[in-house]
Amino acid sequence: MQRLNPAERLAQATGSARKGAAGNGSARKGAAGNGSARNGAPRKGPAKVKPATAADWVSGARLRTLPLAIAPVALGTGAAIVATGPGVFHAVEALLALMVALCLQIGVNYANDYSDGVRGTDAYRVGPARLTGSGAAKPSTVLSVALAFFGLAALAGLALVVITQQWWLLLVGAAAIGAAWLYTGGKKPYGYFGLGELFVFVFFGLVATLGTTYVQAGTVNTESWLGGVGIGLIACAVLMVNNLRDRDTDKEAGKRTLAVLIGNVPSRVVFCVFLLAPFGIAAFFSIFYPLAYFTFFVLLLALPACLITVTAKTSRELILALQLTSLAALGYGLLLGLAFAL
Repeated sequence: MQRLNPAERLAQATGSARKGAAGNGSARKGAAGNGSARNGAPRKGPAKVKPATAADWVSGARLRTLPLAIAPVALGTGAAIVATGPGVFHAVEALLALMVALCLQIGVNYANDYSDGVRGTDAYRVGPARLTGSGAAKPSTVLSVALAFFGLAALAGLALVVITQQWWLLLVGAAAIGAAWLYTGGKKPYGYFGLGELFVFVFFGLVATLGTTYVQAGTVNTESWLGGVGIGLIACAVLMVNNLRDRDTDKEAGKRTLAVLIGNVPSRVVFCVFLLAPFGIAAFFSIFYPLAYFTFFVLLLALPACLITVTAKTSRELILALQLTSLAALGYGLLLGLAFAL
């Protein structure tokens, strides 16, 4: 073996240390490389949501709920013709009442979209995507649209007050707008505490029907009272089947609708009661108005809606029941209103 002098030994030791350090650096790079391989390519951010189109805004108006605005006005107008006499039709007042009802309905739909979206409730929903909850539209924009429709309803209502000179109706209009907003808006929305059906019955049943009769005839009668009860119950059925579809997700989001409070099976039974009870009122009126018998043709929509709701296992089936129930509301209001008018 060749002997090394001290200087040569020191040089050899220093070279080995440098190689070891280089090896360790390579190992570290290799480990980093393995980590990159394990983690794969860098993750991308969430997909960008496309801005709401005109079709999205129309969908946000929830057109399938508009029969609930048309039906009580048709009933109330028929009852007004009974009160004022055959052939007397107040077209301007009827059209303004219809405008109030339609704008309130569209306004409450956009307000519901806004309020549920900012609360995060729509993050749990299984139905069609909402404008606010999906991020397709800014919450402030949806709110502005809702307020615009409430404003249009207020203007039409103010015109009715000026025509009729019944200034106390301003209080009724303010209450209706307040109820529309507080359904899901405000700190303690009543729709989150199982009171939605009650307010729908009062405002989309009694108030809408009686109010339409009053602004045309200056009075209300049995036809408008019972007609309001009938269409109010069908409006409750529409809300019930809608909330039945969303029952599980509403429960998870902390939204305690009537469907959440009473449970799955009772909700289906109550829906059928809401939808079929108004035909007892139609049977009563058929004694005095022979054309009221035609209202029973609406059962061709109502009975399938009941059958579907009782047996439904998917949200798609309940959406079909909702559509049938909305059409039943329209048919009921138009046919019974015509029976009064003719």
